[in-house]
Amino acid sequence: MNGQISGSTKQRLAIVDALRGFSLAGIVIVHMVENYIGGPAPEEAFAATTPGIIDQVVNVFIFIFLRGKFFALFSFLFGLSFFLQMDSANARGESFALRFAWRLSLLLVIGYLHHLFYRGDILTIYALLGLLLIPFYRIKSGWILALAGLLFLGIGRYAIFWINKGPDLLMEDLINPNNPLILSYYELLQNGSLWEVFRSNATSGHLMKVDFQVGIFGRGYLTFAFFLIGLWVGRIKFFRNFRDYREKIWLVFWISLGVFLVGTVLMGVLFSQMGSAIAFDSWKAMFALTAMDLSNLGMTALIVCSFVLLFTHSRLSKFLNSFAAYGRMALTNYVAQSLLGTFIFYGWGLGYLTSIRNSYVFLIALLIIGLQMGLSKVWLQRFYYGPLEWAWRSLTFFRAYPMKRK
Repeated sequence: MNGQISGSTKQRLAIVDALRGFSLAGIVIVHMVENYIGGPAPEEAFAATTPGIIDQVVNVFIFIFLRGKFFALFSFLFGLSFFLQMDSANARGESFALRFAWRLSLLLVIGYLHHLFYRGDILTIYALLGLLLIPFYRIKSGWILALAGLLFLGIGRYAIFWINKGPDLLMEDLINPNNPLILSYYELLQNGSLWEVFRSNATSGHLMKVDFQVGIFGRGYLTFAFFLIGLWVGRIKFFRNFRDYREKIWLVFWISLGVFLVGTVLMGVLFSQMGSAIAFDSWKAMFALTAMDLSNLGMTALIVCSFVLLFTHSRLSKFLNSFAAYGRMALTNYVAQSLLGTFIFYGWGLGYLTSIRNSYVFLIALLIIGLQMGLSKVWLQRFYYGPLEWAWRSLTFFRAYPMKRK
């Protein structure tokens, strides 16, 4: 009996770590192909990156399968991890709420430092939204799912658009590629020093991030919705008993495929009716953005279902398990990706911003993934935690945890 429970727990942790590593792989591919710009770019900026049909295929592949999906998967796993930590403490008769809040404060500091290099940082967003997640541990599942559903359907976007009476929240004409602010930031990334990038990211970078998260693009609302779904999935103990959910996984798979197809078609129809010069200043545009969110939601669920179903096959699970060490060091690897990516593209480093074709950048991203996966495996054979994971854990509990394996 004890052996079965232990094995089930190890399996559950293995699939969660592997899924986290897999999501991290998707994130680095997207960020690399976007050249770590972390925001809108001038109209002609990426012209040199798509000279051939293969480069355009890479763009389409990333748009359909990766962009907007793997950040969602990462957010889902954050909500799941929150529940597992809270529930583990609750089982010991302890409350983890204050400790988790302190843990998020530490994440905010790590995220702020990371944001100085790359304004597309998600750690600061997770730290702030994570505080709102704490009371939901005690809230009934029905309310959690209802709120997540409303957020996926765009309630936050509609409220902001109605209250603000337009698309601009903190920054005017944010997505216009000819916006002087966008043009100057692109020029800064091309030719600026590391300190100049830090200074820009520490000021206008935060304003742009807030606008993207809580404005009409609503990334923050979606992130929190995925937090809630992750919490709920942890509550039903899905990953502990995922093999018993096979029929339900297939049901969710087909429903998700339907959501993806309907969302994609609706998005295409609505955007096509807006003409070539798309402006996000109408309710039709708001509905089009929500259709895109639903398309991304459907594909994200398809990815999760496919991963779990493939994980039930012994041969395929061995391959997917190779992402587990990568996922166990997700924080270290995520920050390291950004440092390497910004060094490759920004002017303070090698300066290859929008000058390498997408197909080559895609291959470089795969090389980075393979390198990090190999290093993570070797590192965890010698140490219990990744460097940032160890520091985060030790500061969370005010004690230095053992690092090196004996």
